[in-house]
Amino acid sequence: MFREITRIKQKITDEECREILRRETRGVLALNGDDGYPIALPMNHYYDEGSDTIYFHAGKVGYKLDCIRRSDKACFTVTEAGARLADEWWLTVRSVVVQGKVEIISDDETIRSVAEKLSRKFTNDNDYIAQEIEKYVPATLLLALHAEHICGKRVKEK
Repeated sequence: MFREITRIKQKITDEECREILRRETRGVLALNGDDGYPIALPMNHYYDEGSDTIYFHAGKVGYKLDCIRRSDKACFTVTEAGARLADEWWLTVRSVVVQGKVEIISDDETIRSVAEKLSRKFTNDNDYIAQEIEKYVPATLLLALHAEHICGKRVKEK
């Protein structure tokens, strides 16, 4: 059902893909928008490797939710900043593409748990995290992208 990468020599391993999803803080979530026009939204995320699920926080109303309710299929792309390897002027960049279906979660306990894990990607300030969770959980939904296909590649930008 899902296409494999065309340039097989650029393909990275499953472990590299998962490491990028764990480490990087942002990516772009693509959804089916109004009238068939795609919409791509920059999003913070938390990747749960045990379930191959990527979590995002969202408000309880809005365009993003309208899109997901219309079609739960989504694509999420994460790209590293890139690195210059020894004696190279160009960047080598790895990226990961995840395709799957989005579930909307409204359970406050799950939202709190994932919100804390997501927050820890940015800070270890326990007081700040607790205050933010208490303040925003009542107005928050959780989006869970259940991965059906994950692939990644390494590109030399030269």
